[in-house]
Amino acid sequence: MAADWMGDATAALPDDAADAVLVGRVWDPVAGGPSVVAVRDGALVDVSRAFPTMLDLTEAADPVAALAAADGPVLGTVEAVLASTPETARDGGGPWLLSPIDLHVVKAAGVTFPVSMLERVIEEGARGDADAAGPIRERILAQLGGDLDSLVPGSPQAMALKELLVAEGMWSQYLEVGIGPDAEIFTKAPVLATVGTAVEVGVREDSSWSNPEPEVVLVVASDGRIVGATLGNDVNLRDIEGRSALLLGEAKDNNASAAVGPFVRLFAGGFGLDELRQETVSLRIDGDDGFSLDGTSPLARISRDPADLVAQALRHHRYPDGFVLYLGTMFAPGEDRDEPGRGFTHHVGDVVRIASPRLGALVNRVAHANDAAPWTFGVHALYASLAARGLLTEGPR
Repeated sequence: MAADWMGDATAALPDDAADAVLVGRVWDPVAGGPSVVAVRDGALVDVSRAFPTMLDLTEAADPVAALAAADGPVLGTVEAVLASTPETARDGGGPWLLSPIDLHVVKAAGVTFPVSMLERVIEEGARGDADAAGPIRERILAQLGGDLDSLVPGSPQAMALKELLVAEGMWSQYLEVGIGPDAEIFTKAPVLATVGTAVEVGVREDSSWSNPEPEVVLVVASDGRIVGATLGNDVNLRDIEGRSALLLGEAKDNNASAAVGPFVRLFAGGFGLDELRQETVSLRIDGDDGFSLDGTSPLARISRDPADLVAQALRHHRYPDGFVLYLGTMFAPGEDRDEPGRGFTHHVGDVVRIASPRLGALVNRVAHANDAAPWTFGVHALYASLAARGLLTEGPR
């Protein structure tokens, strides 16, 4: 794969970047730690004196106005910092991009698209065996028929469908969260464990059926306000989750398995939740073996509204430091890659590009989780860095 596999700044930024309020994080070798940056005219402006953490910004009463009032030194252009972000390109001494979130709890919603629901039922029925998935898929699709996009979870129609599937011996716990009243919302990764663009994402070496999951990720303040959005890859190990839903943590939470970025777009001007609802997330996979795959996930086809998912996340819990929420995906690749009937699975070296017109592009390369850069910079290290730099002053919170 070419050395510039992560793409350029034009591809990384939204199509309407000139009108977007974008914010991110970089590692600044000179400062010896992470800095919050605003994207302004193609440059990354260090605003960490005003906002030591991304949390400080997203907790502001008006994050857009607060960011507009903040200033600081330019750390570099988006182009230059992106180019120095891959681990193999960091010998120039300049800053590199990080995941744009820091102290937010990392949550994810599952089975929020009918297609995703069916694939979860299939992988459970196959017990993680890709060879068995094809016949099960054919049987379920034949039984269901019709278009499921209009099905409202928890509705009488949804409950009738559930009863039909149960009667046919096709009951699954995924049906409960896919068409029942309660959404599946789980913790995807520990705080500070997400990775950003232009670095490796990890899949376990002992998994033989792994997929990317291209998703929109909401950024939510502690009081429940949805203040912005970004892109995410909710990397999933389908064979492990398919053996048992109780192995969700094993399938979802591994080193470098939660990618977010490249930047958070704050809700402002002509971009808010209504516009986000019309966004289509695209996926492109390119392998060293010449394999390629394309797919899309239109957010308009989600079965649970993003605002409802946020409300469900807050129903029985509070998040004093805010949270981010992966919204789920309808993309579940069934194309065969290695052998007929075995479907798609990742190979080491795959380049995964997740993009949308108004959020930019998140690009990662697949590695075994144990070979990807280990997570070493935790909450204690962050606060030690901020203290050493004199940034632990009372901010807008």
